Amino acid sequence: MIRIPQLAAVAAAAVAVVVAAGAALTPSAEAQQARNQIRAAGSSTVYPFTTAVAEQFARGGQFRAPIVESIGTGAGIRAFCQGVGVAHPDVANASRRMSASEFNTCRQNGVTEIVELQIGFDGIVIAVKKGTPPINLTRQQIWRGLAREVPVNGQLVRNPHTHWNQIDPSLPNIAIEVMGPPPTSGTRDSFVELVMQEGCKDVAEVRAVTDARRRNEVCSAMREDGRFIEAGENDNLIVQRLVAGQSGVMGIFGYSFLDQNRDRLEAIRIDGVEDSFENIASGRYPVSRAMFVYVKKAHIGVVPGLREFLVEYASERAIGDRGYLTSRGLVPMVREDRTRWRQQIEALQLLSLGS
Repeated sequence: MIRIPQLAAVAAAAVAVVVAAGAALTPSAEAQQARNQIRAAGSSTVYPFTTAVAEQFARGGQFRAPIVESIGTGAGIRAFCQGVGVAHPDVANASRRMSASEFNTCRQNGVTEIVELQIGFDGIVIAVKKGTPPINLTRQQIWRGLAREVPVNGQLVRNPHTHWNQIDPSLPNIAIEVMGPPPTSGTRDSFVELVMQEGCKDVAEVRAVTDARRRNEVCSAMREDGRFIEAGENDNLIVQRLVAGQSGVMGIFGYSFLDQNRDRLEAIRIDGVEDSFENIASGRYPVSRAMFVYVKKAHIGVVPGLREFLVEYASERAIGDRGYLTSRGLVPMVREDRTRWRQQIEALQLLSLGS
């Protein structure tokens, strides 16, 4: 996914900051009007995968290494949807599927032809520093620990809990201190949907709320008293803070980042299920999600190598069972699904979402 002002470019192992220029780009634009380098921006979770594909793609020597920036799913899709042309990204990385409203915004801004590729799966983990006493949480317990409002004596009030054992005496006497992504992050969107909203479903006081908007707010809003800390779009920063911090502090981020740091971090079980590769692939792990990249068809044939980059991303050697992205923590789709997505990419099949 791509942005404009400052982009972190990946050329093999090097990272450079560049500034994008701006002539208009149309499908019929001449080669000299186009950029000679692919630009991608978006999800911090998908960033390592797109970076790896960019590095592999550049090794072919035919095209320059794509520029990849980690700015969060929401910000990446917004930049992608701002228009067609060299001032806008060619690719958007997303740790959730593009929404119908985002798709409509794209169309309103002239981005009418979008090619979608699901690259595989990832799980959202809640991790702690290695050596922290074991702790298992249900999604309801997580909601009660992190929600802005929770029930106390039958009434919904500002969350008063400061330690996990105040939620359930069986939990350890550990302070509630959790670092996580901001609202612009696809990881945050998925965490709210898969953990917070699921965790509040069977709470009687929440079910008693008749106004749907109010009920959604109660289920979705994170506490703002310092117990939940928005740590920015960079999952690596959360990893670093966990490693350097105190035992018991928790961090929310993608499985791939945990997989790369298992010598220093470990994940809590959620609803009694371990965050294993197999559990995420099978869907047994309750906080697993699909990941996507989006490409502007109007830029294919104008920005050099864009189609070839997309084909490389969809290849078996990248996203297959033994593909090079599995070493980065990607959980592959089953072979039949990979084949179907690859066929759609080869045909440049366009995304269609309801309004």
